[in-house]
Amino acid sequence: MLVDLHEFSQQIQQRKEYIDNCLENLLKKEDTYPPVIHQAMRYAVFNGGKRLRPIMVLEGHRLAGGNPESVSTIACAMEMIHSYSLVHDDLPVMDDDDYRRGQLTCHRVFGEATAILTGDALLTEAFVLMSGSTDLAAQNPLRLLQVIREIAQAAGSEGMIGGQLIDLDAENKAINREELEGLHSLKTGALFKASLRAGAILGEMDDQGLTALGQYAHHFGLAFQITDDILDVDGDQFVLGKPVGSDAKNMKSTYTSLFGLDGARQLARQCVDRCHDSLAGFGTEADFLRDLATFTLHRTV
Repeated sequence: MLVDLHEFSQQIQQRKEYIDNCLENLLKKEDTYPPVIHQAMRYAVFNGGKRLRPIMVLEGHRLAGGNPESVSTIACAMEMIHSYSLVHDDLPVMDDDDYRRGQLTCHRVFGEATAILTGDALLTEAFVLMSGSTDLAAQNPLRLLQVIREIAQAAGSEGMIGGQLIDLDAENKAINREELEGLHSLKTGALFKASLRAGAILGEMDDQGLTALGQYAHHFGLAFQITDDILDVDGDQFVLGKPVGSDAKNMKSTYTSLFGLDGARQLARQCVDRCHDSLAGFGTEADFLRDLATFTLHRTV
């Protein structure tokens, strides 16, 4: 599928700006007491993120026939969870990164202890927002409860946290493709899947559609991770906003270390093809998701 990269970049930017405006209104102001933690929370969230997970929440709801704006709080909560994970991921005891998206990481600005608390606060605030979505609760409290449960599971020990632990344990070890896919299905794919399904569940999509979106998100997460690995070898650090080669520095098994650059690129294309296959039951209303998968192959950040 051919994608006009410039036009599609503008579509993503429009959605990103909408999410940023929502986050601006939902996050507590920097002078909220105690101010340091709220300054750090805003610093962690407003650092140039792509907002793909909240965009997926909105898109899942739109595909189910709903008004995306009605799930903006859930979308913002997903971004807070993602932001918290990055704050903790950058810590010296984890990946020990000094820069993310061209800015000093949270612990380099506010100190390690405050960075830990910042991640904790963002995760907690995400569930405050979701549980306080009174309009969604009034419409269908059981579906909102299902969404909160799925998001919690995706972020927890059998999802993102579990994947992160496996990733740490795999440093300085050789792992195979199956193990690598399992790792990233948890660490990266779980939140994509929860995001897309959350919006669709709140839009009362049927089980067949939810299964298809879950499959899409799984393959999208792998394609996204593979391109991440490629960029860590072949990317421009001035565009990425962080030094390349961090995976090699941390002795991590990646798709590029297992299959080389050309092999990794081929695997990414296969994952994108499977994304498209997953959406076979949808019509043109799913073209944004189709284009998003294809766009992933060409991303530079």
